[in-house]
Amino acid sequence: MTMTLADAARIDDGVVTPRADRPKRRTFTAEYKAQILAEYDAADRNERGAILRREGLYSSHIAEWRKAAEAGASAALGPKAKDRRDREIEQLRARAEKAEAEVAKTQAALDLVGKAHALLETLSESTDTPRRSQR
Repeated sequence: MTMTLADAARIDDGVVTPRADRPKRRTFTAEYKAQILAEYDAADRNERGAILRREGLYSSHIAEWRKAAEAGASAALGPKAKDRRDREIEQLRARAEKAEAEVAKTQAALDLVGKAHALLETLSESTDTPRRSQR
């Protein structure tokens, strides 16, 4: 059956639901992932499904977490938002180090210009002696 515009107008009550009604993506701590992996691996084949249902997980969660654990990446077991924050911190540190190096170069250049100015003043004063008038 196809829906016509007239049918849609009859069904539409004018209420727009906000997008906030969408479910949020869940995040799991590294400790929780390690605990569930250990419990899942220790469980009998018949009990594994019960663990997944109890925790509201999918077998893909277990496969992904196991792959990360086998890779020895305990950091990969943590939430990804932390990784993003760590990358941002590293970028900010690199920018700060670059800025500090630039400030040091600028300070050295100013010191050099100041010394050159002082030297030129000294030379200028020594050549400013009155000349004898030639007759």
